[in-house]
Amino acid sequence: MDTRLNAVVEWVRRQPGFEQARLTPVAGDASFRRYFRVESPEGSAIVMDAPPDHEDCRPFVAIARHWQSHGVAVPALIHEDLDQGFLMLEDFGDELLLTRLDDRNADKLYQGAMAELCRIQQVPDAPDYPLPPYDAALLDREMALFPDWLITRQLGITLTIQDQAMLDTAFAFLRESALAQPEVTVHRDYHSRNLLVRPGTNVPGVLDFQDAVRGPVTYDLASLLKDCYICWPEAKLGPWIEHYRNLSRTAGLHNAESDTFRQWFELMGMQRHLKAAGIFARLAIRDGKTRYLHDVPRTVGYLVEASGRQPALRYLHGWLQEVVVPALDPAWGKATAPGGQ
Repeated sequence: MDTRLNAVVEWVRRQPGFEQARLTPVAGDASFRRYFRVESPEGSAIVMDAPPDHEDCRPFVAIARHWQSHGVAVPALIHEDLDQGFLMLEDFGDELLLTRLDDRNADKLYQGAMAELCRIQQVPDAPDYPLPPYDAALLDREMALFPDWLITRQLGITLTIQDQAMLDTAFAFLRESALAQPEVTVHRDYHSRNLLVRPGTNVPGVLDFQDAVRGPVTYDLASLLKDCYICWPEAKLGPWIEHYRNLSRTAGLHNAESDTFRQWFELMGMQRHLKAAGIFARLAIRDGKTRYLHDVPRTVGYLVEASGRQPALRYLHGWLQEVVVPALDPAWGKATAPGGQ
């Protein structure tokens, strides 16, 4: 018996205008949260069920209110019960950016997403909810997910002392690059499955922002353009990166020239892909969400491609090619990036 479902239905029907509402499940994310669409005479809304034992709604609520006050397109809060972990939110629809992206409209959609990202990066901390820093400890914990969950637990590869030393050196290189970048507001999961295409505007609806931090200026750009769920050739990627460099530089977020900004972007992308590949394995092993394993080859492919362009990471590059890629399950797909969609 789903006691939480009964509780959320009861809570929704206590809200004005939703007395007869029926809940329809909608696609969720990789967390313990789940989502429902409810209809009322005034229109539809989205209900978030976030079990307090696993999820804390307070960061979501604090950031949503603050970002909305600064013009960011996040869902408006309609009703809330933080003790039970229930939120009723503005309904942005179901059209994920991922489902709309193709060669014909990618430029337009990404320009809208980058304009909104630049707005997010300029939002100052809320006086009552300062964002935590994306510091060395957090960067290191995230990168450690790669050897801990993907390499050791999922692939069954035993790391030698030399392997661990190589990874430690590579992680230090990536960490120092990240910490050297100018700090901005970082969404931390700004990609095509967390952005919704809305009718009548190029500005996407922004979701899943509760883990926001203060951190490197290229982090969210790497999440968006080196997306774990879709990849693009350099002929498109290069101009998009340069577009955002100019956009964010004009906004006063940095003073980097093209080569410096691209280097920041490449190394930041590697840090994120180490984290993401580890999380995909953890979702499969710990939470039974094995569908994310099919995103591992693309994510590892980004690591192979980016490390191959970094002389300082030549040993990591060789190890990825010789040890990790052959160990990936062929059923997940091929570890290639960024050759296309």
